[in-house]
Amino acid sequence: MREHAVVISGAGPTGLMLAGELALAGVDVAIVERRPDQGLAGTRAGGLSARTLEVLDQRGIVDRFLAEGQVAQVTGFAVTRLDISDFPTRHNYGLALRQKHIERILAGWVGELAVPIYRSLEVTGFAQDDTGVTIALSDGVSLRARYVVGCDGGRSLVRKAAGIEFPGWDPTTGNILAEVEMEEEPSLGIHRTALGIYAFGREEYEIQDGKIVFAKEGPIGLMVPEKTAGATTEPTLSDLKEALIAAFGTDYGLHRVNWISRFTDMSRQAAAYRKGRVLLAGDAAHVHSPVGGQGLNTGVQDAVNLGWKLAQVVKGTSPEALLDTYHAERHPVAARVLRMTMAQVALQRTDDRTEALRDIVTELLGMEEPRKRIAAEMSGLAIHYEFGEGHPLLGRRMPDLDLTTPVGPQRLFTLLQDARPVFLNLDAPGSFDMAAWSDRIKLVDAGYDRAWELPALGLVSAPTAVLIRPDGYVAWVGDRTQDGLREAVNSWFGPLG
Repeated sequence: MREHAVVISGAGPTGLMLAGELALAGVDVAIVERRPDQGLAGTRAGGLSARTLEVLDQRGIVDRFLAEGQVAQVTGFAVTRLDISDFPTRHNYGLALRQKHIERILAGWVGELAVPIYRSLEVTGFAQDDTGVTIALSDGVSLRARYVVGCDGGRSLVRKAAGIEFPGWDPTTGNILAEVEMEEEPSLGIHRTALGIYAFGREEYEIQDGKIVFAKEGPIGLMVPEKTAGATTEPTLSDLKEALIAAFGTDYGLHRVNWISRFTDMSRQAAAYRKGRVLLAGDAAHVHSPVGGQGLNTGVQDAVNLGWKLAQVVKGTSPEALLDTYHAERHPVAARVLRMTMAQVALQRTDDRTEALRDIVTELLGMEEPRKRIAAEMSGLAIHYEFGEGHPLLGRRMPDLDLTTPVGPQRLFTLLQDARPVFLNLDAPGSFDMAAWSDRIKLVDAGYDRAWELPALGLVSAPTAVLIRPDGYVAWVGDRTQDGLREAVNSWFGPLG
């Protein structure tokens, strides 16, 4: 029986990101993946949000994605585009990049970190005991691990086998996605009709002046609404023809389907993100309509929240109770994503009353304060973990400051590339007594003399020191005092022996 400290079920974006995080922390991690390679049929997620780009920047790999994607103001709410170009972040935009490319780039990074992937295999069950989990695979072989993490999608076997409930809302809308061959080219783009929203496009495209310009040739990708939500049979060519004729009076000579799938607005969330030695992340923990583009991004950020915590528990630096903060922090984030997504689905209806409501919402989002607030949320830049009263930075993402340090200018995000916590002292060197923790926390003396600004919140007072978690969120803020610093360090990074 092969043994690993952590076994991840699923090599999608969430599983790959988590594997990378654990490997950076020196944890023996392996992935079980049913696909024989990283190939991905069909259209899934289509881009990365500003906060996810920041997270990838914190690990020093964002340029790999920027080199292949297209920068665009893709943040929006329902049909309203929200400009974030005035937000205080280096990544004040979204990145249009299909999921198959996101996965390929992440898999390349994970390969460099020498993470083994057991391919063409599935987790079929597991048994927990006091010291670990025995995991059964589809080839009859077993793996042994201290912890198992289900990153295996909305139908997660890991979640079901753990007996974790998945409450939520049944679907009210359904859509068929397909790539097809047609004799005639339909008008590319999005079409709002009385029957619902239809969309036509091509695999290859460019974004020019904020608009999508599709390639001139190639198969047509399309999305059509279904009459009834929650159909159990597989969609067919005749379903597509019927939907097109109903809306446009023609099927455009549709004669071949390269691939076909469906999605709905079913919204569910795991009641618990952890049960003993079993944890959930990504779609295994939360599913919802793809409108708004938050699914993949929420999953990747789940992984970055969980990775360093699980690593510290595996290494014995922190007690197991640290894992409870994963559910406490990430469950409310995804609950809010579900709410925001359900609201956007409601606004996409094409009846006259919804059109009137959408006009009002669009008007509101044209105002400065509502735009900033909703755009910060949709881009992931507004995430705030509740750590109690204190400075506005507490529990929020640390800005990527241009620091002056004894070794020269440094961007703050470069200090996080090895996924270790950072204590940033902006006061005189030696102002804080942190030497005892130097083996587990990176201690940095630096200067920063510009304004401190947070998305949507605006300017905040400059602290004299900050304690930054490996995921880039602020765990403690100092203002010429060490009050609460020892407690914060012990709580997040383990008590000194």
